[in-house]
Amino acid sequence: MNAPDNHTPDNGRKKFGVGKMVGVALGAFVFTFSLVPLYRIACEKVFGVRLEKEAAAAPRDGGANTQRTVTVVFDGGVNSKLPWDFEPQQATMQVHPGQQYEASYFARNTSDRAIVGNAVPSVAPARASGYFSKTECFCFTAQELDAGEGRAMPVRFIVDPALPADVNTITLSYTFFKNDAQTAQLNAPKAASSLPHAAP
Repeated sequence: MNAPDNHTPDNGRKKFGVGKMVGVALGAFVFTFSLVPLYRIACEKVFGVRLEKEAAAAPRDGGANTQRTVTVVFDGGVNSKLPWDFEPQQATMQVHPGQQYEASYFARNTSDRAIVGNAVPSVAPARASGYFSKTECFCFTAQELDAGEGRAMPVRFIVDPALPADVNTITLSYTFFKNDAQTAQLNAPKAASSLPHAAP
């Protein structure tokens, strides 16, 4: 009696199927881990921006360049729907690439109710944005100001020593926008409590 033949076409197809599944799983694993660097490259090369987590890291060469000075110009404004005053507390600052500096803006709510706003930053020229790192900034979170309240809003930043040599001036600008959803939520309880109560 002959021994059973283990090399049947079905066994071959099964082994091929298992190998194919392993190959697909391995390919998916490699593709998943390549997404982060590919996304970072796309942000830097195509859109000219750096991820905030990476921007907050130490400068590329790890040290300050005290032989070079860069002028940072500060600008600020508000959207027409936001009843705030907002402006930088310094017009310019001379900085050495690789050193951390702190600048400050001041915002005041000129309305008669609490308002939440979000600041949107921009850096000019655009090609300098990848070399301007905000390590702490009021723009990272929504800002709430009560009626008539004013507050200083600091920003800490580092200019990367790898900034191109022909870029000598960087403009940091912020525009504050009203956060309608959070403002409505903030004022909802106050509005309800101010309504006259019906007599029992």
